Amino acid sequence: MINYKKAKKILIKSKIKIQDEIIKSSKALNRINVSDIYSTVNYPAATNAAFDGFAINSNETNKLNKKNSQNFKILKTISAGDNPIINKIKKNVTVEVMTGALIPRGFDTIIPIEKIIFNRDKKYIQINKKIKKNQHIRFAGSDYKKKDLIIKKGSIIQSAHVLAFKTLGVTKIKVKKKPNILFFSTGNEISNNKKIVNWKVRNSNSHYINSLSKNFMFNFIDGGILRDKDTKLFKKQIEKSIKSKIDIIITSGAVSAGKYDFVPYVVKKLNLSNFFKGVLIRPGKPILFAKLKGFEKAIFGLPGNPISSSACFRFFVYPYLLNILGVKAEKPFKAKLKNDYSKNKEIIRFLKARLTSTKDGKLELEVLKGQESFKIKSFVQSNVWGLFKDGQSKFKKGELIDCFSAIGPNKNFF
Repeated sequence: MINYKKAKKILIKSKIKIQDEIIKSSKALNRINVSDIYSTVNYPAATNAAFDGFAINSNETNKLNKKNSQNFKILKTISAGDNPIINKIKKNVTVEVMTGALIPRGFDTIIPIEKIIFNRDKKYIQINKKIKKNQHIRFAGSDYKKKDLIIKKGSIIQSAHVLAFKTLGVTKIKVKKKPNILFFSTGNEISNNKKIVNWKVRNSNSHYINSLSKNFMFNFIDGGILRDKDTKLFKKQIEKSIKSKIDIIITSGAVSAGKYDFVPYVVKKLNLSNFFKGVLIRPGKPILFAKLKGFEKAIFGLPGNPISSSACFRFFVYPYLLNILGVKAEKPFKAKLKNDYSKNKEIIRFLKARLTSTKDGKLELEVLKGQESFKIKSFVQSNVWGLFKDGQSKFKKGELIDCFSAIGPNKNFF
């Protein structure tokens, strides 16, 4: 049995190749871009109004004061989307501009509508003070200039990025294809029926991991349930997958050392370049990983208990996905431990925990009751995983603990 650090090193050097594809930027949510993406235009595209008001030439107000006011003739109203061109602009004139309207040449500042003094027939505005240049104006390229970097390669594309792409004229981007994951549940006890007898177990792990595929950048393919005596069938499914577009095979259950735990037996007989079975962690100690030699295929054997399976996906499969898709490894964030905790010194514990903040904004981590791998109530109540490192058995209140989000990579949230 190896430690978690060594297991992660094996995962890193067992990287499989995932091909690229070009997609519409509007469909890029949660995909991984394979190159830096730059703006194709200046944004704003042209200088425009930040407020509803009246645009003037500020130089024409240099000598104005309460004793020396000046009327400015209103030429027209310009709304966002209107052509701003005005020919032969005379002295002491103004145009009414709506927010987002382009500023015509010859005008360089805006007086907000709330500060305007009109004459009786509202054909003129009166100005009785010096107006500064460039007030309430959005300048062309003041947000993004053409060729400015929008997002670095290897980023997880979020909704804000999609907004930027569409605003800045980026219509298509090159991303990593979604890895195809073939998932098998195992065991005679597993059932897909709505009503079950008490010696059966509802098939939940496959549905959980399928739900993760919506945000975790992979395609989920349900391989069904392998029964206790389906050793040969599992071997055939692997051989079939080698010739298919499947990238990763994941099993849940049948990975320990029991009479019907056939997954390690089958996997060990394959031609492998890298392999481990058993890691000094809880939950999920029996976890298995293998890389097929000569093929861009990998296999994960997850334990069958729901929390063991969830923890192993979060701390083994998900980091592996980030690596093969070209995303930098996520880093934990820290929170102060709210309650004392003790564990075996030799192992790492992945604990269901609740993250909260104090009145002064400091993060606190509470280890929840019910850490057994079959208990799901505490999993529902949790919002983070706490990683309690090996080499230490006692953790005191106030100690800083590594935390990992339960809903996505840490870099997206902290």
